[in-house]
Amino acid sequence: LKHMGYELYSLDQSGQSGRTLRISIDHNEPITIQDCERVSRVAGPLLDHANLIQGPYDLEVSSPGAERPLRTHHEYERFNGKRVNVRYRSGESESVVEGQLVAVDGAGIAVQSPGARGRAPVIIHIAWEDVVAGRLAVAI
Repeated sequence: LKHMGYELYSLDQSGQSGRTLRISIDHNEPITIQDCERVSRVAGPLLDHANLIQGPYDLEVSSPGAERPLRTHHEYERFNGKRVNVRYRSGESESVVEGQLVAVDGAGIAVQSPGARGRAPVIIHIAWEDVVAGRLAVAI
């Protein structure tokens, strides 16, 4: 995939009898249907030759999605400035913040959350070790 300009985001085997292979691809621009078709045409014959799944199987190629999970520091850096939803440890409990990712560095991230009931926005700084899960968030 690298030589085609794509990155493997995830690979899952599922479905009844494990006969569905799902490949999620990524690159710097939004993934299009044509990107998925291109990868499917190349990956299908390679997977057939490798004989990873005995017999017929379904191959699904997709993007990570509009609300994709953010799994690495690099992904947080890439989506700096975008709307995110982050679950994080806050003392003995967990909290969730949704807002604009405004900073990413070696220590952690900062998310600007809209102020409640007309109050000024609040910037929440979260250390990397306190980030439980994060994803892009689509504003509706």
